[in-house]
Amino acid sequence: MADDHAARALGITIEVSAPGAATARMSTSPEMGNGHGIVHGGYVFTLADTAFAFALNSHGLPGVSVHADIAFLLPARVGVELAAHATERVFDGRAGIYDVEVRDDDGALLAEVRIHGRIPSARTP
Repeated sequence: MADDHAARALGITIEVSAPGAATARMSTSPEMGNGHGIVHGGYVFTLADTAFAFALNSHGLPGVSVHADIAFLLPARVGVELAAHATERVFDGRAGIYDVEVRDDDGALLAEVRIHGRIPSARTP
């Protein structure tokens, strides 16, 4: 987290509960609002991507996302705390698929994200 300047600047906190799983939390502010008066989708995705990154990197090797798909289900209201929980679906030591749910502080499901990640330095036998 010390080197993740974006996450730190946004006040994102992380909890890694097990290898392949992580939860990221972020309080939203008026500065995150878009022209519709809701949290800009880019912030919602950044939170989800951060949870994914910590879930992937929980295996002890540095990894990155290579593909992501997000479905915005409900708008995120400015002023609420958001939580993104990443769950590993498959990981073979080099690549993985992760599902991330983003919820507000009432527990409403706001977005679902599927992210494919890779460990660039991993070698196959």
